[in-house]
Amino acid sequence: MSAIEDIRQSLSHELKELDTLISRTLDSSNPLMNQVISNYLRHKGKQLRPMLVMLTAKLFGGVNDVAVTAAASVEILHNASLIHDDVVDDSDRRHGHETINAVWDNHVAVLVGDFFVSNSLKLATETNDLRVIRAIADLGKLLSLGEMDQIYNARYHELNEESYFKVISHKTASLFVTCVSMGAYCTGVNDWRLGAIREFAELFGRCFQIKDDIFDYFDSKAIGKPTGNDLREGKVTLPLLYALTKSDAPERDEMRELIRKEGSLSETDIRRLITFANENGGVEYAYKVMEDMRAEAVRILSQFNSPVTAEFIALLDFVILRET
Repeated sequence: MSAIEDIRQSLSHELKELDTLISRTLDSSNPLMNQVISNYLRHKGKQLRPMLVMLTAKLFGGVNDVAVTAAASVEILHNASLIHDDVVDDSDRRHGHETINAVWDNHVAVLVGDFFVSNSLKLATETNDLRVIRAIADLGKLLSLGEMDQIYNARYHELNEESYFKVISHKTASLFVTCVSMGAYCTGVNDWRLGAIREFAELFGRCFQIKDDIFDYFDSKAIGKPTGNDLREGKVTLPLLYALTKSDAPERDEMRELIRKEGSLSETDIRRLITFANENGGVEYAYKVMEDMRAEAVRILSQFNSPVTAEFIALLDFVILRET
Protein backbone atom coordinates (compact mmCIF):
# COMPACT_ATOMS: atom_id res chain seq x y z
CA MET A 1 0.00 0.00 0.00
CA SER A 2 1.37 3.45 -0.96
CA ALA A 3 1.94 6.22 1.59
CA ILE A 4 -1.04 8.20 0.37
CA GLU A 5 -3.27 5.11 0.64
CA ASP A 6 -2.02 4.54 4.20
CA ILE A 7 -3.01 8.11 5.08
CA ARG A 8 -6.33 7.75 3.29
CA GLN A 9 -6.97 4.56 5.28
CA SER A 10 -6.16 6.30 8.56
CA LEU A 11 -8.69 9.01 7.66
CA SER A 12 -11.22 6.70 6.00
CA HIS A 13 -14.09 7.55 8.37
CA GLU A 14 -13.53 11.30 8.06
CA LEU A 15 -13.14 11.13 4.26
CA LYS A 16 -16.39 9.20 3.99
CA GLU A 17 -18.09 11.94 5.99
CA LEU A 18 -16.49 14.49 3.69
CA ASP A 19 -17.83 12.79 0.53
CA THR A 20 -21.32 12.57 2.02
CA LEU A 21 -21.27 16.24 3.04
CA ILE A 22 -20.05 17.39 -0.39
CA SER A 23 -22.71 15.36 -2.22
CA ARG A 24 -25.46 16.63 0.09
CA THR A 25 -24.28 20.24 -0.17
CA LEU A 26 -24.14 20.20 -3.98
CA ASP A 27 -27.59 18.63 -4.39
CA SER A 28 -30.05 21.02 -6.01
CA SER A 29 -33.61 21.29 -7.34
CA ASN A 30 -32.35 21.44 -10.93
CA PRO A 31 -32.07 18.06 -12.71
CA LEU A 32 -29.44 19.28 -15.20
CA MET A 33 -27.26 20.71 -12.42
CA ASN A 34 -27.54 17.43 -10.50
CA GLN A 35 -26.68 15.38 -13.59
CA VAL A 36 -23.57 17.44 -14.39
CA ILE A 37 -22.36 17.44 -10.76
CA SER A 38 -23.06 13.73 -10.24
CA ASN A 39 -20.93 12.89 -13.27
CA TYR A 40 -18.20 15.29 -12.15
CA LEU A 41 -18.00 13.86 -8.61
CA ARG A 42 -17.43 10.35 -9.95
CA HIS A 43 -13.89 11.36 -10.80
CA LYS A 44 -12.77 12.94 -7.55
CA GLY A 45 -9.05 13.61 -7.29
CA LYS A 46 -6.57 12.51 -4.66
CA GLN A 47 -8.19 14.81 -2.04
CA LEU A 48 -4.81 16.13 -0.88
CA ARG A 49 -6.33 19.37 0.30
CA PRO A 50 -9.02 17.97 2.63
CA MET A 51 -6.47 15.44 3.89
CA LEU A 52 -4.19 18.34 4.88
CA VAL A 53 -7.05 20.00 6.78
CA MET A 54 -7.68 16.75 8.64
CA LEU A 55 -4.01 15.93 9.28
CA THR A 56 -3.51 19.40 10.74
CA ALA A 57 -6.53 18.95 13.01
CA LYS A 58 -5.13 15.53 13.97
CA LEU A 59 -1.74 17.10 14.73
CA PHE A 60 -3.34 19.67 17.02
CA GLY A 61 -5.84 17.51 18.89
CA GLY A 62 -8.21 15.59 16.63
CA VAL A 63 -10.50 15.77 13.60
CA ASN A 64 -13.87 17.18 14.61
CA ASP A 65 -17.07 17.95 12.67
CA VAL A 66 -15.97 21.56 12.12
CA ALA A 67 -12.74 20.36 10.48
CA VAL A 68 -14.69 18.08 8.12
CA THR A 69 -16.99 20.97 7.18
CA ALA A 70 -14.03 23.28 6.59
CA ALA A 71 -12.32 20.58 4.50
CA ALA A 72 -15.45 20.22 2.35
CA SER A 73 -15.61 23.99 1.89
CA VAL A 74 -12.04 24.26 0.60
CA GLU A 75 -12.36 21.14 -1.60
CA ILE A 76 -15.48 22.53 -3.27
CA LEU A 77 -13.79 25.89 -3.88
CA HIS A 78 -10.75 24.11 -5.31
CA ASN A 79 -12.98 22.23 -7.74
CA ALA A 80 -14.76 25.46 -8.68
CA SER A 81 -11.39 26.92 -9.68
CA LEU A 82 -10.61 23.84 -11.80
CA ILE A 83 -13.97 24.05 -13.59
CA HIS A 84 -13.43 27.73 -14.36
CA ASP A 85 -9.80 27.12 -15.40
CA ASP A 86 -10.96 24.53 -17.93
CA VAL A 87 -13.23 27.15 -19.49
CA VAL A 88 -10.49 29.79 -19.57
CA ASP A 89 -7.94 27.34 -21.03
CA ASP A 90 -10.49 25.73 -23.37
CA SER A 91 -9.46 22.34 -21.98
CA ASP A 92 -11.40 19.29 -23.07
CA ARG A 93 -9.78 16.79 -20.66
CA ARG A 94 -8.50 16.81 -17.09
CA HIS A 95 -6.63 13.77 -15.74
CA GLY A 96 -7.97 11.65 -18.56
CA HIS A 97 -11.63 12.62 -18.15
CA GLU A 98 -13.74 14.97 -20.27
CA THR A 99 -14.27 18.41 -18.72
CA ILE A 100 -17.71 19.87 -18.07
CA ASN A 101 -17.23 22.46 -20.83
CA ALA A 102 -16.33 19.67 -23.27
CA VAL A 103 -19.34 17.50 -22.42
CA TRP A 104 -21.82 20.37 -22.17
CA ASP A 105 -20.58 23.88 -23.00
CA ASN A 106 -18.90 26.91 -21.42
CA HIS A 107 -22.23 28.37 -20.29
CA VAL A 108 -23.07 25.30 -18.22
CA ALA A 109 -19.50 24.98 -16.90
CA VAL A 110 -19.36 28.59 -15.67
CA LEU A 111 -22.72 28.26 -13.93
CA VAL A 112 -21.69 24.98 -12.27
CA GLY A 113 -18.43 26.60 -11.15
CA ASP A 114 -20.37 29.52 -9.68
CA PHE A 115 -22.67 27.07 -7.90
CA PHE A 116 -19.61 25.42 -6.36
CA VAL A 117 -18.25 28.78 -5.18
CA SER A 118 -21.54 29.71 -3.50
CA ASN A 119 -21.78 26.37 -1.74
CA SER A 120 -18.18 26.59 -0.58
CA LEU A 121 -18.97 29.89 1.12
CA LYS A 122 -22.19 28.46 2.55
CA LEU A 123 -20.28 25.58 4.16
CA ALA A 124 -17.69 27.99 5.54
CA THR A 125 -20.45 29.92 7.34
CA GLU A 126 -21.69 26.66 8.88
CA THR A 127 -18.44 26.38 10.86
CA ASN A 128 -19.50 29.55 12.74
CA ASP A 129 -15.82 30.53 12.72
CA LEU A 130 -15.12 33.93 11.18
CA ARG A 131 -11.49 32.90 10.54
CA VAL A 132 -12.62 29.99 8.35
CA ILE A 133 -15.03 32.25 6.44
CA ARG A 134 -12.30 34.87 5.95
CA ALA A 135 -9.84 32.17 4.85
CA ILE A 136 -12.19 30.97 2.09
CA ALA A 137 -12.88 34.54 0.93
CA ASP A 138 -9.16 35.36 0.87
CA LEU A 139 -8.42 32.11 -0.97
CA GLY A 140 -10.84 32.97 -3.77
CA LYS A 141 -9.11 36.31 -4.17
CA LEU A 142 -5.61 34.75 -4.23
CA LEU A 143 -6.59 32.10 -6.78
CA SER A 144 -7.91 34.79 -9.12
CA LEU A 145 -4.82 36.95 -8.63
CA GLY A 146 -2.57 33.96 -9.31
CA GLU A 147 -4.24 33.33 -12.65
CA MET A 148 -4.03 37.03 -13.57
CA ASP A 149 -0.36 37.13 -12.52
CA GLN A 150 0.26 34.17 -14.81
CA ILE A 151 -1.50 35.85 -17.74
CA TYR A 152 0.48 39.05 -17.13
CA ASN A 153 3.80 37.19 -17.04
CA ALA A 154 2.94 35.36 -20.26
CA ARG A 155 1.91 38.50 -22.11
CA TYR A 156 4.68 40.77 -20.89
CA HIS A 157 7.43 38.11 -20.67
CA GLU A 158 8.34 38.39 -17.00
CA LEU A 159 11.08 35.77 -17.16
CA ASN A 160 12.46 35.55 -13.62
CA GLU A 161 12.09 33.24 -10.63
CA GLU A 162 10.63 35.95 -8.38
CA SER A 163 7.64 36.38 -10.70
CA TYR A 164 7.31 32.61 -11.09
CA PHE A 165 7.21 31.95 -7.35
CA LYS A 166 4.73 34.80 -6.81
CA VAL A 167 2.38 33.08 -9.27
CA ILE A 168 2.64 29.62 -7.73
CA SER A 169 2.29 31.02 -4.21
CA HIS A 170 -1.02 32.60 -5.21
CA LYS A 171 -2.48 29.99 -7.58
CA THR A 172 -1.30 26.78 -5.87
CA ALA A 173 0.37 27.16 -2.48
CA SER A 174 -2.44 29.41 -1.17
CA LEU A 175 -4.80 26.43 -1.27
CA PHE A 176 -2.53 24.30 0.91
CA VAL A 177 -1.82 27.18 3.30
CA THR A 178 -5.58 27.71 3.67
CA CYS A 179 -6.05 23.99 4.38
CA VAL A 180 -3.61 23.85 7.28
CA SER A 181 -4.89 27.17 8.61
CA MET A 182 -8.40 25.73 8.74
CA GLY A 183 -7.19 22.60 10.50
CA ALA A 184 -5.54 24.81 13.12
CA TYR A 185 -8.56 27.09 13.52
CA CYS A 186 -10.91 24.13 14.00
CA THR A 187 -8.83 22.87 16.92
CA GLY A 188 -8.36 26.28 18.56
CA VAL A 189 -4.68 26.74 17.67
CA ASN A 190 -3.60 30.35 17.16
CA ASP A 191 0.02 30.52 18.37
CA TRP A 192 3.47 29.87 16.85
CA ARG A 193 2.27 26.47 15.65
CA LEU A 194 -0.10 28.13 13.17
CA GLY A 195 2.74 30.11 11.62
CA ALA A 196 4.98 27.04 11.45
CA ILE A 197 2.44 24.77 9.79
CA ARG A 198 1.61 27.54 7.30
CA GLU A 199 5.30 27.74 6.37
CA PHE A 200 5.28 23.99 5.78
CA ALA A 201 2.16 24.28 3.60
CA GLU A 202 3.73 27.03 1.48
CA LEU A 203 6.70 24.76 0.74
CA PHE A 204 4.33 21.83 0.11
CA GLY A 205 2.33 23.88 -2.41
CA ARG A 206 5.44 25.12 -4.20
CA CYS A 207 6.75 21.56 -4.53
CA PHE A 208 3.36 20.45 -5.86
CA GLN A 209 3.39 23.09 -8.61
CA ILE A 210 7.06 22.62 -9.52
CA LYS A 211 6.47 18.89 -10.01
CA ASP A 212 3.40 19.69 -12.10
CA ASP A 213 5.51 22.01 -14.23
CA ILE A 214 8.24 19.37 -14.67
CA PHE A 215 5.65 17.08 -16.28
CA ASP A 216 5.44 19.54 -19.18
CA TYR A 217 8.95 18.55 -20.25
CA PHE A 218 8.31 14.81 -20.67
CA ASP A 219 6.04 12.63 -22.76
CA SER A 220 3.56 10.64 -20.66
CA LYS A 221 -0.04 9.68 -21.36
CA ALA A 222 -0.61 9.16 -17.62
CA ILE A 223 -0.14 12.85 -16.84
CA GLY A 224 -3.33 13.88 -18.58
CA LYS A 225 -2.02 16.92 -20.44
CA PRO A 226 0.05 17.14 -23.61
CA THR A 227 3.79 17.80 -23.36
CA GLY A 228 4.54 21.49 -23.86
CA ASN A 229 1.02 22.54 -22.97
CA ASP A 230 2.25 25.28 -20.61
CA LEU A 231 4.37 26.75 -23.41
CA ARG A 232 1.39 26.67 -25.77
CA GLU A 233 -0.38 28.88 -23.24
CA GLY A 234 2.63 31.20 -22.93
CA LYS A 235 3.67 29.93 -19.49
CA VAL A 236 7.42 29.77 -18.88
CA THR A 237 8.03 27.59 -15.82
CA LEU A 238 11.03 26.85 -13.61
CA PRO A 239 13.02 24.37 -15.78
CA LEU A 240 13.04 26.72 -18.78
CA LEU A 241 13.51 29.82 -16.61
CA TYR A 242 16.69 28.32 -15.16
CA ALA A 243 18.08 27.36 -18.59
CA LEU A 244 17.43 30.90 -19.84
CA THR A 245 19.52 32.36 -16.99
CA LYS A 246 22.63 30.34 -17.89
CA SER A 247 25.00 32.75 -19.65
CA ASP A 248 26.96 29.87 -21.20
CA ALA A 249 23.90 28.03 -22.51
CA PRO A 250 24.04 27.57 -26.30
CA GLU A 251 21.21 29.35 -28.09
CA ARG A 252 20.13 31.14 -24.90
CA ASP A 253 19.58 34.51 -26.62
CA GLU A 254 17.82 32.80 -29.52
CA MET A 255 15.50 30.99 -27.10
CA ARG A 256 14.70 34.25 -25.32
CA GLU A 257 13.76 35.85 -28.63
CA LEU A 258 11.67 32.81 -29.53
CA ILE A 259 9.59 33.22 -26.35
CA ARG A 260 9.13 36.93 -26.98
CA LYS A 261 8.05 36.66 -30.60
CA GLU A 262 4.56 37.77 -31.58
CA GLY A 263 1.86 35.14 -31.97
CA SER A 264 1.63 31.55 -30.85
CA LEU A 265 4.60 29.21 -30.69
CA SER A 266 4.70 26.50 -33.34
CA GLU A 267 5.08 22.84 -32.40
CA THR A 268 8.68 23.04 -33.64
CA ASP A 269 9.30 26.06 -31.39
CA ILE A 270 7.90 24.18 -28.40
CA ARG A 271 10.04 21.11 -29.04
CA ARG A 272 13.13 23.31 -29.32
CA LEU A 273 12.39 25.05 -26.01
CA ILE A 274 11.75 21.75 -24.23
CA THR A 275 14.99 20.29 -25.58
CA PHE A 276 16.87 23.47 -24.59
CA ALA A 277 15.54 23.28 -21.00
CA ASN A 278 16.41 19.60 -20.67
CA GLU A 279 19.89 19.90 -22.19
CA ASN A 280 20.80 22.85 -19.96
CA GLY A 281 19.90 21.34 -16.59
CA GLY A 282 16.50 22.92 -16.13
CA VAL A 283 14.73 19.80 -14.89
CA GLU A 284 17.64 18.83 -12.63
CA TYR A 285 17.57 22.32 -11.16
CA ALA A 286 13.82 22.10 -10.49
CA TYR A 287 14.33 18.80 -8.65
CA LYS A 288 17.14 20.38 -6.61
CA VAL A 289 14.84 23.26 -5.61
CA MET A 290 12.24 20.72 -4.41
CA GLU A 291 14.92 18.80 -2.53
CA ASP A 292 15.95 21.97 -0.68
CA MET A 293 12.33 22.82 0.06
CA ARG A 294 11.73 19.31 1.40
CA ALA A 295 14.68 19.65 3.78
CA GLU A 296 13.29 22.96 5.07
CA ALA A 297 9.80 21.47 5.42
CA VAL A 298 11.17 18.56 7.48
CA ARG A 299 13.05 21.03 9.68
CA ILE A 300 9.83 22.96 10.32
CA LEU A 301 7.94 19.78 11.22
CA SER A 302 10.67 18.75 13.65
CA GLN A 303 9.38 21.50 15.97
CA PHE A 304 6.26 19.41 16.62
CA ASN A 305 6.57 16.49 18.99
CA SER A 306 4.01 14.26 17.28
CA PRO A 307 3.98 11.05 15.22
CA VAL A 308 1.53 12.79 12.85
CA THR A 309 4.45 14.72 11.31
CA ALA A 310 5.50 11.46 9.60
CA GLU A 311 2.23 11.57 7.65
CA PHE A 312 2.90 15.13 6.52
CA ILE A 313 6.35 14.10 5.29
CA ALA A 314 4.90 11.04 3.53
CA LEU A 315 2.36 13.27 1.77
CA LEU A 316 5.10 15.70 0.73
CA ASP A 317 7.23 12.83 -0.61
CA PHE A 318 4.22 11.58 -2.56
CA VAL A 319 3.85 15.02 -4.17
CA ILE A 320 7.52 15.17 -5.13
CA LEU A 321 7.76 11.60 -6.43
CA ARG A 322 4.34 11.23 -8.11
CA GLU A 323 4.14 10.34 -11.78
CA THR A 324 0.73 11.90 -12.49
